[in-house]
Amino acid sequence: MTTLITPQGIVLQPKKGIVISIFTGIQINILSDFIVSPNNATAVDANFFTFTGMRVLVGADPPPAFKVLKASLAEFPSLNGQSVSYAVLIFPAGAVNPPHTHPRSAELLFLIQGSLEVGFVDTTNKLYTQTLQEGDMFVFPKGLAHYQYNADAKVSAMAVSSFGSANAGTVSVPNTVFTTGIDATILAMSFKTDVATIQAIKAGLATKA
Repeated sequence: MTTLITPQGIVLQPKKGIVISIFTGIQINILSDFIVSPNNATAVDANFFTFTGMRVLVGADPPPAFKVLKASLAEFPSLNGQSVSYAVLIFPAGAVNPPHTHPRSAELLFLIQGSLEVGFVDTTNKLYTQTLQEGDMFVFPKGLAHYQYNADAKVSAMAVSSFGSANAGTVSVPNTVFTTGIDATILAMSFKTDVATIQAIKAGLATKA
């Protein structure tokens, strides 16, 4: 029997012409201490393991709208194979992080400033909500739609989220549904409304020039 281990799972071939695929959805452990691009293999020092992209937060005023600063694989290459990443979420007064999912990891949020209303919906369509205060933590299970909202009209909020993947992925529910070209008639039928309402939502989400 032939066995092939891939990042997506295990492929078994017990007999010629028969292939059994077992997709685990897990990240395979790397076989080295860390992963370095061949182009940089001879130039690795402590700088490779240091990320300075969050320095802009020190002493900064709250942004005019919700903002995310990420330390994921795209921004911090040394995370490759390490199954971890971070994001800093900044909420000016009244800001919302719209419903979204992370297909490759759960999210563990730690609120360090202000207050947040958070929630997620499970696969039985049950909504779980909580109002977080400074020092609280909340977990959003992997792949489930969730949101965060700063209901305070005067005080900003800031949270740090950790992920069990170097590339957790983010799928915005509003953008996925309304800005990817799905026909307005299909959406109107799906949401039991009219095409004009769908077009108004699409226009509101359109990127401003």
